[in-house]
Amino acid sequence: MLDVFELTLCDMQGKLFEMSAAEGFSSESFIKTFMLSDTAVDLDKTFNHMQWAGQGYIIDRLKEQNADTLATNGDLFDNETLYWSGYLYRYWHFYTGETSKEIYKQAPASIMRAMYLMYHTMSPEMAIDRLKESYARKHK
Repeated sequence: MLDVFELTLCDMQGKLFEMSAAEGFSSESFIKTFMLSDTAVDLDKTFNHMQWAGQGYIIDRLKEQNADTLATNGDLFDNETLYWSGYLYRYWHFYTGETSKEIYKQAPASIMRAMYLMYHTMSPEMAIDRLKESYARKHK
């Protein structure tokens, strides 16, 4: 079970992903850039100042450090899918201890979008377990 601080970080990351659409970033581009970024590495740490920064500061940092990889010419996911993806990725980190890069390898943005309708009503743990099982089956 996650504590209040961890759940707050999950919520912040969900809101960050929603904010990416308001900023006009292609959802797949934004999610990949974020999950593979130094910012995600910082959020994966046990304690880092980025965990207190808030989504506005984080999106500005991403724009500054990753301007060459953030595309605006692609599909925007709906806000519910974006929020769920961001929330679940952070929850996944706390649930398994895996890094954002390891998580993204197993469930890239396209998989999260495809699985949203089937998995968003499940508990985060169940959704993560199913995503991990699907990845394992495909990569035996």
